Amino acid sequence: MIRANKTGKECLAIKAKLAKGGDFNKLAKQYSTCPSKKRGGDLGEFNKGDMVKAFDDVVFKKPLFEVHGPVKTKFGYHLIKTVYRT
Repeated sequence: MIRANKTGKECLAIKAKLAKGGDFNKLAKQYSTCPSKKRGGDLGEFNKGDMVKAFDDVVFKKPLFEVHGPVKTKFGYHLIKTVYRT
């Protein structure tokens, strides 16, 4: 997950870099404002209901391996890439 606190526009600029072949992990380390940036945006495993609804709706309902967003939550704007579900 890449979190850009300020604007959805910021997320769209990062998403454009990803569309041009940018590496999600490297871009998360460079741009994310979330503590998970140290792990390339990896939030680890969590269950449905552990995160805010807007986040869960993407993680548990949208296709895997695609970058979704910007997704707005009370924490800011996010780009979310889900790589597996349990």
